[in-house]
This record gives sequence, structure tokens and C-alpha cells, in this order.
Amino acid sequence: MDIIVEYKVLIIPAIAWFIAEALKMPISWLRDGQWNPSQLFLGGMPSAHSAFVCALATTVGFKDGFNSVTFAIALSFALVVMQDAGGVRKTVGLQSTILNRIIEEIFKSKPEYEKRLRELIGHTRPQIVVGAMLGILVGWILSVVIP
Repeated sequence: MDIIVEYKVLIIPAIAWFIAEALKMPISWLRDGQWNPSQLFLGGMPSAHSAFVCALATTVGFKDGFNSVTFAIALSFALVVMQDAGGVRKTVGLQSTILNRIIEEIFKSKPEYEKRLRELIGHTRPQIVVGAMLGILVGWILSVVIP
């Protein structure tokens, strides 16, 4: 138990990440009526990135205080990661879609060329918000349970 308490700032966010990833398959099934394994680790509801960084910031806040420098750093890190997940990565995903269409057009006479860019990159705002709420909730509950 001592090791859990000592490393709870890393363990609690990892638990939040795992819960977020574990929720993706059932949520995908409820939404689409089928299992979609591609949702794991490639975006989807909820954002595991947001869950991890928000659980990290929440855990640091409970451990060191919400007015501490370490909490300010963790919160800043969380905001940057969530902005990246919803902004930059989403833009890259849209660009991948366009590039895949161009590649299909150029190489349509050469069926042996099948390499495609990943298009499901990044998260929507609701995915980020739900991931953040999950991370805050997990961070809060486990920070209270683990002294």
C-alpha cells in the first residue's frame, strides 16, 4: 500500500486513462450498434488524454494544494494537451482525409498502392469535456480514498 500512496500522482491518472479506454468500446457499441475496435487508442468518447491530464492535475491539487506551483504546472499541462487533442490533432486528421482522397485519385490505376494516412486523429469537444470530467472525478475520488 505504501508504494500506491508514494506514486499516487502517477497511478491515479493511469487508472483514469484505463477507465477512459475501457469505456470507448461499450460507448461505441451503444452508439453504432456494433463493436468497433478501432476506437481503442485512436480517439473516440471519452478522450483518454483529457482524462489522464485532468486526473493528474486534480491529484496534484489534492496532494500539494490547489494554490501550489505544481498544481499550476499540472493545470497548464492539462490545458495544452486538451487544446492539442481538439485543435492541432483534429486539423491533422482533416488534412489526412484530404490527402487520402488525392492519393486515391492519383494511384487509382495502381491498386497495389494501398497505404493510407490515419484519419481518426484527435477528439471532438464533447469527447474532450467528458474525458476531462472523468479525469477530475477519478482524481477526486481516488485522492480522497488514497491518503
